[in-house]
Amino acid sequence: MQGTDFYEQILGLTGPWFVADVQLDMEAQQVDVFVEHGEGETFCCPDCDRQLPCYDHTKSRQWRHLDTMQFATILHARTPRVKCPDHGTKQIRLPWAEKNSRFSLFFERFAIDVLLATQTVKGACSILGISWDESWHILQKAVARGKDRKQSKNLPRIGIDEKAFRKRHNYVTLIYDLDKSTVEAISDGHDTAAADACFDQLSDSEKQSVEAVAMDMSAAYVKSTKGNIALAEQKIVHDRFHIMKLATEAVDKVRRSEQKKLRAEGDDRLTGTRYLWLSGQENLSEKQQERFDAAWKAELLTGKAWAYKEMLRDLWVHDTPAEATTFFNDWYKRVIHTKLEPMKKVARTIKERLANVVSYCTHGITNAVAEGMNSKIMAIKRRVGGYRNRDNFKTAILFYCGGLDLYPQ
Repeated sequence: MQGTDFYEQILGLTGPWFVADVQLDMEAQQVDVFVEHGEGETFCCPDCDRQLPCYDHTKSRQWRHLDTMQFATILHARTPRVKCPDHGTKQIRLPWAEKNSRFSLFFERFAIDVLLATQTVKGACSILGISWDESWHILQKAVARGKDRKQSKNLPRIGIDEKAFRKRHNYVTLIYDLDKSTVEAISDGHDTAAADACFDQLSDSEKQSVEAVAMDMSAAYVKSTKGNIALAEQKIVHDRFHIMKLATEAVDKVRRSEQKKLRAEGDDRLTGTRYLWLSGQENLSEKQQERFDAAWKAELLTGKAWAYKEMLRDLWVHDTPAEATTFFNDWYKRVIHTKLEPMKKVARTIKERLANVVSYCTHGITNAVAEGMNSKIMAIKRRVGGYRNRDNFKTAILFYCGGLDLYPQ
């Protein structure tokens, strides 16, 4: 088999295209493949598909293709242009590359696989042998391609959450498909306007399909959801993990306050016990459990706060909102008559939004998907070493977490 025939086959070229020449540069470790078309051929207008004769050609261009063994492979060709009576002079669509691309379709597909596997642009660069900007451009194109192809779908269970971009309260807001574990929308900020901007990225049919929305107790997200989702009051579910985080933080506030008073009296029983009160019992070692038991038997305020926090976990084991409401009311009466001010504050916070807390018993959703996705996003950020700007950060989130159809066809 001749080299030209070999490359015609691996490139998948058919008439009118053929490989005219193949040149090997040992010093540069590069294979140059020259592609041409036959004389008198007609081509389709890219806008209307009308068959037209070749009008002229562009200057010779190059496209990076998959390596031949360890040698970089470069395609060379002059792109034909047609003169359409309706659309003017246009470059035709090429079978081996997308418009304005510097890479073949095969190379772009491989590059996307590498970017997904390494989850770092820098790592992909070293494997692909291209620059950071070239790798990033392929990633950007893949996201744009995926967004263009994206079609409306049912989103029965969604979550809305914030993600820190940088320090100093620099956030983005995200909407997740809780069933598919994908990011469906992303916008700058974490206020009502940011949430509205996310909902605007969903189609009307997608918003109409929403049956439940998981979120923390952000007033901004509640307001936006009510403004964008029909019957939102019945669909909002305040995330139980967020509520338990509030309760855990309240226990720590009680501990710090009590520890300060005990230290002033020369009592160090709470010193070094922070982890014991914040962790689940199942996560404690035998030695840590012994320390916890000793602190618990001391009947300190911290122990009481911890007990109320642990009791609160049972709010989410009930089958109906009515049962959960009865349980909470009993818990609330117990807590509100104590002197545990941080715990009382949590109790009042839950009571204000109780209907959207016990709605968990109806919808059974949490923002655990969002938390898992946040961990993935943070891991990507650490591996990449940050993104040059917020738009790049959002693009990376959609590439790795958007569930988009990224590949060229």
